[in-house]
Amino acid sequence: MTTCTDYGAVVYDLDGTLVRLAVDWDAAARDATSVFANAGVDAADADLWSLFETAPEHGLADELESVLAAHERRGAERSARLHLADRVAEWDVPVGVCSLNAEAACRLALDRHDLLDHVGAVVGRDSVSEHKPDPEPLLATLDRLGVDPASALFVGDSDRDAVTADRAGVAFEFVDAVQ
Repeated sequence: MTTCTDYGAVVYDLDGTLVRLAVDWDAAARDATSVFANAGVDAADADLWSLFETAPEHGLADELESVLAAHERRGAERSARLHLADRVAEWDVPVGVCSLNAEAACRLALDRHDLLDHVGAVVGRDSVSEHKPDPEPLLATLDRLGVDPASALFVGDSDRDAVTADRAGVAFEFVDAVQ
């Protein structure tokens, strides 16, 4: 198990790592598809992630972000705290959150579960121009914490998180490895 002295900072993914957002992803996908349909773009067979990826080429990125962020904020208000969240306050090094969710939703969930005061930086998908698995969000989190990537640990629950850490030159552990 990782200890507080092993790293100069710890950054967590949010959903599936510290909390479980109560997002109705089917409703979010329907609303996202409606954004495309209202713009005259056929997206009936697309999944939510592909809609997110193609929204900029149709001029729909801001509207789609607004729709998805609203769903995530509602999900954050009803989120469940996961076991690993109990460790956030134990670290004697800077702690950050780097998520593929909207920053406001991250902050709401962290606040709901009394974690926000223990987190020095929060970077969501809308905080920087790129999103995971690009290293930019993780590097931005570490920059805001004032920590060198080589001394940090990123804890997440997905292969996307592992790839992000690798690309950023940051040590990585899956959630199960640190519980």
